[in-house]
Amino acid sequence: LMNETLLRVNNFDFRGSTCDGPGVRNVLFLQGCDRKCPGCHNPATWNPAGGTLMSVEDIIGLIEQNTPMQKITISGGEPLMQQKGLLELSRQLYQKGYDIAVYTGKSLEEVPQELLESIHYIKVGDFRKDLQTSVKSYVGSSNQEFIKLRS
Repeated sequence: LMNETLLRVNNFDFRGSTCDGPGVRNVLFLQGCDRKCPGCHNPATWNPAGGTLMSVEDIIGLIEQNTPMQKITISGGEPLMQQKGLLELSRQLYQKGYDIAVYTGKSLEEVPQELLESIHYIKVGDFRKDLQTSVKSYVGSSNQEFIKLRS
């Protein structure tokens, strides 16, 4: 376990979602968030010491067993709080042919280029309760952007 990259996981949703990016996707919720947006739909992910510590290898194993459609969204919490593990996870999934979306509250400028190179979609921007929308696909509030990076 010495050089294994670990991530704090809140939970996996293997039921197949249609609102967390294009197609039917499974969702990995990472633990820890420093943004704490009012009206957040997932405050259980806020505590950075919560969740379950898992190796990237074990996470990929579970995703592979439960995601035959090879579409995965990595959400949270704030995934970029665990940047090293997130980069490792997305790189490996990308190499295995997965279609990957990442949900962050940060702006596009704050997202490491290295991450943008190993995912297909990114959702940027904080959730704003006053701008809540149900008409803009894959986002919770109208200030957020869901960006396609590659096919």
